[in-house]
Amino acid sequence: MTGIAKSFGGIHALKGVDLEVRSGEVLALLGENGAGKSTLMNVLAGVVAPDAGRIVVGETERRFASPSDAQDAGVAMIHQELDLVPGASVTDNLFLGAEKRRLGLLDRRGMERETKELLDEVGIRISPSRHVGTMRVGEQQMVAIAKALRQDARILVMDEPTSALSETEVARLFEIVPGLRRRGVAVIFISHRMDEIAQIADRGAVMRDGENVGTFDVATTSPSDVIRLMIGKPLDQVYPDRVQPEPDVRLRLRDLRLDGGVDISRSEPNGIGLEVRRGEVLGLAGLLGAGRSELLEAVFGLGGSRLRGDVELDGEKVTIRSPRDAMAHGIGFVPEDRRAAGLNMHATVGANIAISVLERLATLGWRSRTKERAAVTRAVESLRIKTRSQDTIVRTLSGGNQQKVVFGRNMLREPRVLLLDEPTRGVDVGAKSEIYRLLAELSADGVAVVMASSELPELIGACDRIAVLREGRVVTVVDADEATEESLLAAAGMEHRRPVAAAATTSVEETGENR
Repeated sequence: MTGIAKSFGGIHALKGVDLEVRSGEVLALLGENGAGKSTLMNVLAGVVAPDAGRIVVGETERRFASPSDAQDAGVAMIHQELDLVPGASVTDNLFLGAEKRRLGLLDRRGMERETKELLDEVGIRISPSRHVGTMRVGEQQMVAIAKALRQDARILVMDEPTSALSETEVARLFEIVPGLRRRGVAVIFISHRMDEIAQIADRGAVMRDGENVGTFDVATTSPSDVIRLMIGKPLDQVYPDRVQPEPDVRLRLRDLRLDGGVDISRSEPNGIGLEVRRGEVLGLAGLLGAGRSELLEAVFGLGGSRLRGDVELDGEKVTIRSPRDAMAHGIGFVPEDRRAAGLNMHATVGANIAISVLERLATLGWRSRTKERAAVTRAVESLRIKTRSQDTIVRTLSGGNQQKVVFGRNMLREPRVLLLDEPTRGVDVGAKSEIYRLLAELSADGVAVVMASSELPELIGACDRIAVLREGRVVTVVDADEATEESLLAAAGMEHRRPVAAAATTSVEETGENR
């Protein structure tokens, strides 16, 4: 790719970018959210037409008017926000637009057989006929990977492919990569996790403000040098200093369980019990399916009338049967999948932020546009949301800025308790630092935060205590200062196997000086 330029309105997303990836190579593409990584890859995948520049695949110059043109040239892309059809089966998703036929009829049996083989290759055991909408995000990600493998691509773009995967699924994905190398596939791997990059990438390229600011050899470059390229200055501190939580218990859960469906306490006779103090950040660790998301959703009222047990706020027992009940009691929620459950992607930034406080900002029952815009302005400035205006459609923002919009909506309600499900998923190191800063500020204001995360260094660095869940029950609660990745994984039911390559180049979250 040579001299690729793209503007959206008055914003220059790409400013003459050059990028080269070789056959059989894994190229890591890094940069903060909004740096232009996804836009550049969308140009390569035929999703976005460039204003200028050339694309050469092999020895042939290409012009992609659509994703199908790119696929015909051997380009496949696994998007950060999955492009799967929730209401269709796994098989239908894998063969969408490329259905197999036999004697003029759909070869359903043949497609399901090939789907089963692809699912086995990526190491996930699900029925080919299962609807994608019934799966957790981590399972959907593996289906998207299987879909890309089915295209037998010459160039494979992975945009944050591990952001929603468990450690077992990540390991399985990395077992697939050497096979792609041997077949001569050029892999472009977008990630913010330095240990992953050290494990599988050969070279790296860093984007900042729509430009390629440098390439580097992964084996000989330190994480601090990479971060300096990404944000344009040294990163002195990822996790800010935290204040000591107050002794008063803000949120107490007693014998919490769900009737039917996925039981968050199926292995615990007395249900789940937890306490979170004022100003405390309590982390939730556990493997995929351990019940972390189900616990947060239950406390926020998404379990409805199936919720059993007691929820107490500031010593007072409360009844929560719906999200409206939870919000009325001062509980906020940032869901795991911001696009599907956290945002109206077709609405503006202002509408998404202000929707939860319309009644509070109304005057005599009438909406006050002036008050709404003032409140949204405060949220945008406080959270440093990068947007042209409040009227920008939220789907045009980067993933990190979309996440900040979800935070902004919760902040306007001034919550007593904030529940976070994978809050930094798909967020770059700079945006992560801003989220950690926000958590520290909320703690200082006495907000009780419960955060589920798959990134163990994040839990250790950002939390006061960590509760480990396994098979729907709390197996231990430890002080973050005393926790290690090994001890948390052992409690969750998995041995910790640090890759040899990753040991030499650790992730920025794990460096003691930054922690």
